[in-house]
Amino acid sequence: MKKLVFIALTALLAVACCRNKDCGCKSCGCGEACSCAETKCCMANTDSAVVVKTIMARRSVRQYKAEPVRRDQMDVILQCGINAPSAMNRQPWALRVADNPEFLNACTQTWKETLPEERQAEIAADSTFRNMFRNAPTVVFIGAPENWGDLDCGLLGENMMLAAQSMGIGTCCLGGLLSFMKTEAAAPYMQQIALPEGYRLVYAIAFGYPDESPEAKPRDASVIQYLQ
Repeated sequence: MKKLVFIALTALLAVACCRNKDCGCKSCGCGEACSCAETKCCMANTDSAVVVKTIMARRSVRQYKAEPVRRDQMDVILQCGINAPSAMNRQPWALRVADNPEFLNACTQTWKETLPEERQAEIAADSTFRNMFRNAPTVVFIGAPENWGDLDCGLLGENMMLAAQSMGIGTCCLGGLLSFMKTEAAAPYMQQIALPEGYRLVYAIAFGYPDESPEAKPRDASVIQYLQ
């Protein structure tokens, strides 16, 4: 089903390209005449298809290979993030990257100690469990000023996740950790994260080389309506 949706979207993009009357060619090579420069039109069609394919292929990954994401790759991902739009271009986000196993493991150990014994036993019995960050070797913590900036940080995060997907890197949004990171037990780790004064942690994103290939979950297209 997901493949059929992607094929349909690609076809729509091709038709939209060929119906562009403002760029000047005889044909885009997709079966219809148009009035745009051939190479420009076909390049736009190809680029659009790549973007759509990246969006449609992205999944939340919860099992990763042990090695952290290379920092040169993370630098590209982070640059894509901070190039997201923000209200009045205020860029309210603060990003902290953790790829140090000692930090991630220590934070996880403290978190486990706050859990009920039954939950600790479940984790101990789980051979796939590595850390509380969905087992990721690299985590980006995202902060924003008190009482605003959440939408901007969401746009930043989506940019980073799609950039990562295009590079073969898996991701997973982490909102559930907030309840722990706000506790006194987590204070030493928040001090290490060192968000600017007046900022709070909004969420985090796990990054890593995927060690699983999750299937797409169904999407409810009925929520989309065009106004008459």
